[in-house]
Amino acid sequence: MPVFALSEALVFPPPHLANRQGLLAIGGDLRPARILLAYEKGIFPWYNAGEPIQWWSPNPRFVLWPADLYVSKSMKQVLRRHTFTLTLDRAFRAVITGCQQSPREGQDGTWITPEMLEAYCTLHEMGYAHSAEAWIGDELVGGLYGISLGSCFFGESMFARTSNASKAAFIHLVQHLTLAGFTLVDCQVYTDHLASLGARPLPRPEFLQALAAGLQAPTRRGNWGEGVYGSSV
Repeated sequence: MPVFALSEALVFPPPHLANRQGLLAIGGDLRPARILLAYEKGIFPWYNAGEPIQWWSPNPRFVLWPADLYVSKSMKQVLRRHTFTLTLDRAFRAVITGCQQSPREGQDGTWITPEMLEAYCTLHEMGYAHSAEAWIGDELVGGLYGISLGSCFFGESMFARTSNASKAAFIHLVQHLTLAGFTLVDCQVYTDHLASLGARPLPRPEFLQALAAGLQAPTRRGNWGEGVYGSSV
């Protein structure tokens, strides 16, 4: 399959035209309208500093159905002991910066470029991007962030500075998403970490069907720290 070059126009090629690795297109920009359109189409940006923006739609997709969230006995003990204070949308910029600075096995540097960081901070200010945080006292020790559209949450990245911190934040987020009627958590690509929490691969056609259904629901914009339901639009 060819890799498409994007212009200034706010359009994407169909996601099923992505190559075997999942790369669909390069170029374009990170303006909010383009990023949100990408997620609506089952596409997300992912690239390294010094490279053109790359847009991906992997097959299979790695997803979590909220009802399938798995909390191990050891994690249940961690949560019962209140090892962490768990919050939503209290420190979005600090969370994405923590993800940016977190070393990744097999990676040299980070894919969260300064432009990417600012783009998602703008989406947070617009009420579309959200974070979950794990604290010990006043210290942020873990968290994750992503995009919310309809009844779908698209996870982008997570980090932990102490054991179990990102898992606790993820569990806290998914439990709140479940209460709010969310139907799909997109985890993008396989990781052992997310597999241990119940995520599994889903063929792209099935993912796109679930996405289309989820986008029929209203988007819960706003600061989820003031209630996960936010304001429906």
